[in-house]
Amino acid sequence: MLAACGGGQKQAPPPPPTVSVAAPLGREVVDWDDYVGRFEAPQDVELRPRVTGTVTRIYFKNGQDVKRGEALFEIDPRPYRAALQQAEAQIARAEAAVTNARQVQARTQSLLEARAVSREEFENNQATVRSAEADLAAARAARDNARLNVGFTTLRAPFSGRVSDRRVDLGASVTADTTVMTRLVSIDPIWFSFEGAEAFYLKNLRQDQRGERRSSRYTANPVEIQLADETGYRWHGRMAFLDNAVDPNSGTIRAKAVVPNPTRFLTPGMFGRARLLGSGTYRALMIPDEAVVTDQSRKLVWVTNRENKVEQRAIETGPIVDGLRVVRAGLAPTDLVIIEGIGRLQPGMPVTPKRTEIKARPSDNTPHSQPLITPPSSQATSAGAQ
Repeated sequence: MLAACGGGQKQAPPPPPTVSVAAPLGREVVDWDDYVGRFEAPQDVELRPRVTGTVTRIYFKNGQDVKRGEALFEIDPRPYRAALQQAEAQIARAEAAVTNARQVQARTQSLLEARAVSREEFENNQATVRSAEADLAAARAARDNARLNVGFTTLRAPFSGRVSDRRVDLGASVTADTTVMTRLVSIDPIWFSFEGAEAFYLKNLRQDQRGERRSSRYTANPVEIQLADETGYRWHGRMAFLDNAVDPNSGTIRAKAVVPNPTRFLTPGMFGRARLLGSGTYRALMIPDEAVVTDQSRKLVWVTNRENKVEQRAIETGPIVDGLRVVRAGLAPTDLVIIEGIGRLQPGMPVTPKRTEIKARPSDNTPHSQPLITPPSSQATSAGAQ
């Protein structure tokens, strides 16, 4: 019976599964930190008249673009022209008084030399000349003020930009320095205003101390922005302002970037998502994101050893670059990472490796982002894209 039982053949073990393996792709990359904010006008003013009067002309259409010095409103100039003419007449009178006083002084000086008049009378004539000259200076100042008022009757754009709608109509009475006539904002260039978490601010300060990346307080670091309906970062600007204090209530610091806007497409108030240069250029290893396995709080990848057996390797991951996940630590350039066929792997299992090559996916121009409170950079780009 025992002999009969031992006569059967053992079933052959299944062949090792075939998996695709590849060495990590090495590339020079630059980290980017992710922020959200809105566009603001660098110059934003409510235009008020410098003189009181009645609006007689409106030169612009609501919402149009205007250039610096372009006329927007006219306030009835006739009373101010009359005041200018009166001031000019006062100048003529004062000039005549000065001429007469100087002639009297010259005659008195000749008589004084001949001892025909007293010194007291001569000095009185000198005082009359000085008084007439002062009156002439006052008349000229009044003329200049009247001329300014005539100029103020035309309200002009103080800078190039875009006007709002008119707040007054023809025939309306306006009061100097009080009545709001319209609003003017500058468009090109435009600011992108955002707030950064204290964690990012501290990280950037440390990088500046180590010489990895200059602080945006002193350096115009590049900023890339995408609008709400865009998938790529097509708007490019430079850092222009970093506030002098962190807000203790929100734990954030205000910052602004200046963005060229020659087409005037960008409008104050628009929402945007920005990424700010978050590091210097460094060498990074990259693998497909689907090769990364999450085990609770750890990130793992499967690799093959010299015996073609699989083992798990704990890694530290970074942002997505050109469609690939950056690996900050845990892998060497010579490691063979399993990128396909990881579904039923077990540690120590033999496999049949099939060598392949990891390629970048540059069409992915919307890198995944990490929460703003996380200090590591949320995005990166390859250095060749700078």
